[in-house]
Amino acid sequence: MSLETAIALIGFAFVMSVSPGPANFLLLASGANFGFGRSIPLMLGVSLGFLAMVVGVGLGMGQIFTQYPEVAMILRTVCMIYVVWLAWKIGRSRATGGGAERMDKPFTFIQAALLQLVNPKAWAVALIVTISYVDVSAPRKSLAILVGLFAVVNIPSISVWAISGSALRRYLAEGRRIAIFNLSMAILLVMSMIPVLLVPS
Repeated sequence: MSLETAIALIGFAFVMSVSPGPANFLLLASGANFGFGRSIPLMLGVSLGFLAMVVGVGLGMGQIFTQYPEVAMILRTVCMIYVVWLAWKIGRSRATGGGAERMDKPFTFIQAALLQLVNPKAWAVALIVTISYVDVSAPRKSLAILVGLFAVVNIPSISVWAISGSALRRYLAEGRRIAIFNLSMAILLVMSMIPVLLVPS
């Protein structure tokens, strides 16, 4: 991979990683409810789940969506159900501290990885990045470089969302602010998937 290609990839990875989306809204909500430290497993699950997809697509999994369009439709349906479930868990949370209605614990590494694996937007980015940046003359080597560079950019970029949420904890602890915040995050989480779900297969 040339230096110019690597720089272009880093720019692409940064924009895709830091822009709003389901995973980043989850990180923002987790940071606000549990703090940055307890959101690290979620952050790692988001990143490694996506990178696993990139590897799978780079090794040929992406052809499944071309050959079997119905698989993409099934993926979208599963994704929407899963996102609605996550939004429900966030939306019913009412406190950063104790209380019967608070979220019992942060989302786990596995839950975060599963979100990426059923996220059509993440699949689309994985397809774009492998098609655009994998060198067909040395596919495995360039795929390894691609995944490494994306990881270096992705983890710090998405951590900004968890850090931002954590910075809001004291402010949100007063009154019903956390309830309003969590309900807003739940709505944004669902809305962030609507444009992807409306794209024809």
